[in-house]
Amino acid sequence: MYDSGKIIAGLLIFVLFVTIPVWYNRGSAGAVPELELPKDATTCVLPAAEIRAEHMKLLNVWRDEVLRDGDRGTFEIDGKQYQKSLMLTCMKCHTSKVRFCDRCHDYTSVNPYCWNCHLAPVE
Repeated sequence: MYDSGKIIAGLLIFVLFVTIPVWYNRGSAGAVPELELPKDATTCVLPAAEIRAEHMKLLNVWRDEVLRDGDRGTFEIDGKQYQKSLMLTCMKCHTSKVRFCDRCHDYTSVNPYCWNCHLAPVE
């Protein structure tokens, strides 16, 4: 290779620029936000760890069943009836969009489209 010095230098510069975000943050995404959990609620539709990881899938299933299939019925978990509704089920306990929803969505840089149709709770 006649230009091996230039090629190796170019590759090193490329690797440096590609890995700048990792070096800059040192692999840390910052502190995980603390959530204000509802004080009067004793149960949720799923266990806490599962609802944190899977709530978006659950809400999409509810949306499809309610809007596309017309199934506005309820479902039962541990003997308790719940409606398939963001506003009537989730926001009944989690009353603050800013203090509850936005903290995690801002941390993960997610912009859910829930509030394009639903009215956000008044703070």
